[in-house]
Amino acid sequence: MFPKFQKASDKLRMLLQNRANFSAFRSPTSMARKSSKVQALYELCQNMFTPSGSPPSSAAINKLCSVLDTMSPTDVGLKEENLDDDRGHGFFGLEQLNRVARWAQPITYFDIYECDSFTMCIFCFPTSSVIPLHDHPGMTVFSKVLYGSLHVRAYDWVEPAQESKGPNYFPVRLAKLAVDKVLTAPCGTSVLYPRNGGNLHYFTAVTPCAVLDILTPPYREDAGRKCTYYRDYPYTAFATGNGIKIEDGKEEEYAWLAETVPDNLYMRPGNYTGPTIQV
Repeated sequence: MFPKFQKASDKLRMLLQNRANFSAFRSPTSMARKSSKVQALYELCQNMFTPSGSPPSSAAINKLCSVLDTMSPTDVGLKEENLDDDRGHGFFGLEQLNRVARWAQPITYFDIYECDSFTMCIFCFPTSSVIPLHDHPGMTVFSKVLYGSLHVRAYDWVEPAQESKGPNYFPVRLAKLAVDKVLTAPCGTSVLYPRNGGNLHYFTAVTPCAVLDILTPPYREDAGRKCTYYRDYPYTAFATGNGIKIEDGKEEEYAWLAETVPDNLYMRPGNYTGPTIQV
């Protein structure tokens, strides 16, 4: 999934070329003895999801959420010492990085498993790192914060589509705020759907944190599931003369979204060495 997620610009692709021999995980041997929750999660996903992206039933969603709700950092091999790192630089050590470098550390992406039906992955965030606003076209996404605190701000498109023109006549489309909160572990699993639940979201790390994600079906550009990034503007920025009326006092619940190429996404792949999945 990582190459598909990280296509926004040449700058981002260049970041991927600098692949460090980097891991936030325990040894595979110890993990194989310790946990089988990842295997159970994989088997449940295999039974639930299809490449067509047919929405799972409410009962199936609840069952998957109940399993994800029990997942802890150790279940995917995350080192306990990362939980105590207050600036997200524990992977490298205080003695190796100055203060500026520590705050500039990238998000690390760990690919657990991917097939035509779903992706299982982990994002590890240093403090203040950001995944910019992006969409999940035709996809359902399950997110479980494993440790730390993460601010989530998410939108859904207003239907039927409401469009306007921004500065220099670039197109903007109206979206409604669906989520704006901080998730702090331990907490329940969040779910977004193709048309509701906050399908367009961005993440900001309040503290060092990790998120276990399951995306179904995965990003796939030739199937119409391209990851597109957006910038959000207040509703009042382009409200004049567009003929669109919002109830008085509700303006802060809406925003205009414009496609963009992010310049603040710093991400690199890591080497997942948690419990091995038996396919």
